[in-house]
Amino acid sequence: MKRSMALLLLALFSMSFLSACNTMAGAGKDIQGAGEKVEDTAQDCKDGKC
Repeated sequence: MKRSMALLLLALFSMSFLSACNTMAGAGKDIQGAGEKVEDTAQDCKDGKC
């Protein structure tokens, strides 16, 4: 009984950890995209196209 409960807890923890990784990867891509937009705008302003 204790072994099956431990396995169940391990499975639940693993699932939540993996979903958190996907969420963080998505957030990283969003932040990267925003950073690229800021960089493009800064480059345009540097060239006098603001």
